[in-house]
Amino acid sequence: MKKIYLLSLIAFLYSYRVSAQNSFYDVNTIQLIEITFSQTNWDYMLDTATAGSEGFIMASKIKINGVEYDSVGVKYKGNSTYNVNQVKNPFHIELDTYKNQDYQGFTDIKLSNAFKDPSFLHEVLSYKIIRNYMPAPQSNFANVYVNNQLIGLYSNSESVGKRFVDSHFGSKTHTFFKCNPISGAGPGSNEYPNLVYLGSDSSLYFSRYELQSDHGWNDLVHFCDTLASHTDAIEKTLNVNQALWMLAFDNVLVNLDSYLGAFSQNYYLYKDDYNRIQPVVWDLNESFGTFSQTGTLNLNSTVSKQQMTHLLHTTDDGWPLVKKLLSVPMYKRMYLAHMKTILSENIATNSYYTDGLAMQNLIKNSVNADTHKFYTYANFISNLTTDVNLGNGIAPGITNLMNGRNTYLSALSDFTAGQPGISAIHVSNSQPFMGNTVFITATVTNTLSSSVFLYYRNIGYTPFSQILMADDGLHGDGAAGDGVYGATLTINSGKTEYYLYAENSQAGVFSPVRADMEYYTLLTQASGNGKLVINEFLASNASVVPDQNGQYDDWVEIYNHSSETVSLANTYLSDSYNNLHKYKFPSDTSILPNSYLIVWADGDTLQAGLHAGFKLSASGEKVALSSIADGIIDSITFGPQTTDISMQRCPNDTGGFVFAVPTFAASNNCPNSIAEDPNALSLYVFPNPFVDVIRINPGNETVKTIRVVNLMGQTLHFKEGNFINDFDLNLELLPKGLYIIIFNNVISRRIIKN
Repeated sequence: MKKIYLLSLIAFLYSYRVSAQNSFYDVNTIQLIEITFSQTNWDYMLDTATAGSEGFIMASKIKINGVEYDSVGVKYKGNSTYNVNQVKNPFHIELDTYKNQDYQGFTDIKLSNAFKDPSFLHEVLSYKIIRNYMPAPQSNFANVYVNNQLIGLYSNSESVGKRFVDSHFGSKTHTFFKCNPISGAGPGSNEYPNLVYLGSDSSLYFSRYELQSDHGWNDLVHFCDTLASHTDAIEKTLNVNQALWMLAFDNVLVNLDSYLGAFSQNYYLYKDDYNRIQPVVWDLNESFGTFSQTGTLNLNSTVSKQQMTHLLHTTDDGWPLVKKLLSVPMYKRMYLAHMKTILSENIATNSYYTDGLAMQNLIKNSVNADTHKFYTYANFISNLTTDVNLGNGIAPGITNLMNGRNTYLSALSDFTAGQPGISAIHVSNSQPFMGNTVFITATVTNTLSSSVFLYYRNIGYTPFSQILMADDGLHGDGAAGDGVYGATLTINSGKTEYYLYAENSQAGVFSPVRADMEYYTLLTQASGNGKLVINEFLASNASVVPDQNGQYDDWVEIYNHSSETVSLANTYLSDSYNNLHKYKFPSDTSILPNSYLIVWADGDTLQAGLHAGFKLSASGEKVALSSIADGIIDSITFGPQTTDISMQRCPNDTGGFVFAVPTFAASNNCPNSIAEDPNALSLYVFPNPFVDVIRINPGNETVKTIRVVNLMGQTLHFKEGNFINDFDLNLELLPKGLYIIIFNNVISRRIIKN
């Protein structure tokens, strides 16, 4: 009986977890957003502010999934989706307009009203597809109430702002443009953000683009000039591969309210640390063929959209991003490879329909309850498969459009041409040290001798460099002419990311096919630089210690065990070996000799101090400390964690990791370890959880001292004796919570008071 109870107790202790809060953009959940205005004429005020471009109106409070905020900025957004006479207008909510506050690290909330989208699926489904291939906003659904009245179901899409670009491109202070005309796009105007070079006077561009940064007009002019006249230098100015993914996506999904369409709008440009423009898609409510104007002709039928040319605008001066890039044969073959990947992974497999059907089932009750929707519930149900007449146009059935588009494109010669094959990718040394030379080889078929390339980079946000691979017997590739291509690479960083590209005269192929959103990874062996270690971490912090904003977040402790101050310039912290450079320490960060440094792993890089752009998983993952000079300095892979119990090195600095009472920014208190002593497993406590009194069975032990400590290591109860039989311990004065009982100063058990 004791053995059975002990096994149950251990199972209970290790199952005591805090469930992870659903992400604000979890596609499988519907968010609840409740806006409260103290003003009864709030709609009039929002309309007036929109008409006068006056900015935000203060809401007295907003609740997001039950979490309440006061003094929040709210305004209407949108161009064609906004109308003063409709109830259901799109919203932009800004939590930090008047106060420093956020929800799960997000401050801006963008809510779209499903105008011109009877299916309600366009944004969420389209973003889900494009996120496989390039950085793009997260998106899901939200029910929105104002003053306790349901306004309706909205799509809830991540704002492309500083948080977004910092997360995806590693910086947030450089040139940043929203590519929409200041006065809105529409017929009768030709002031579109089409990247046409207008001359060196930056004022000529003011009406076409919306500047989101403090500076940047000269960068935009330079970029447009490069497109117009210096295409040979375009890779120094633009992330060409990401631009090709954007164009391929817009074309396959017939997303014409985009750069590809008549108004050349609804995308962002951000200049990264390496002076390259990064494009980002935006505003997908009219994807899947709802918008009909290409700028050169109107596609007024679903058939014409199914059969829209894959080479749209390749000869049109008004779309230089298309014309100039696709005039380069290699870029054109890359573009076609991306189109094939989108088709094969989403359309040919019907995965887009499976996802769309799951989303439809998730939201159907909310759509039915939405009395302000623009179309009927029957339209909503049918539009996943069947065309719906909007009165002033057609919203093609999503499957009707996509299946027809797949049939049309797949039959074209550009898509039937045989691609090269890439297989048997091999690295000569899978665990190199810094400075080692490795050969990366692959078997490539149906290619040309000078058309196989290795792309690689050492830091997560840097551009990929290109190496021509050779089948000459001199690059670890075996015999010359045997179809095995090789390249030589010197390892000079903690991690190397790479992918391959091969082409023939008609087609190209990437490996992996989603490059450079996906890539292969080669990790350098840990150097152990003799100065820094990951000393402790807490992956589920409910009550141990808050950050400077009073939030109980995950944290990682780094210890400098040397006698000198260590700079953390070019040093990184991450929870992934596939992306070691998730968080870069500010260049002026250092650790004093024999001192500790805490990094909050809370995913909120906008807070002051050291806040990493990731959270630790209580179900288990990794923590890695690395630098450019040393590669991986220290790392740990860990399993499931217990709330308010850390993992720390015991002995401090040098030992292995054990569960223990947290010792925040201090030497690890190893005698208080709560790792189960295998020689004392017969000692147990019950009931657990308890109310006031627990019973202790010493088992094979003689209990001489009993100490009850809280999660800060403070002793709250102490008892001495010589106990060999069951006895009671009265803890009625303790508040509810999690505690540690330490027997004989070495054996520990976790207890929970209810």
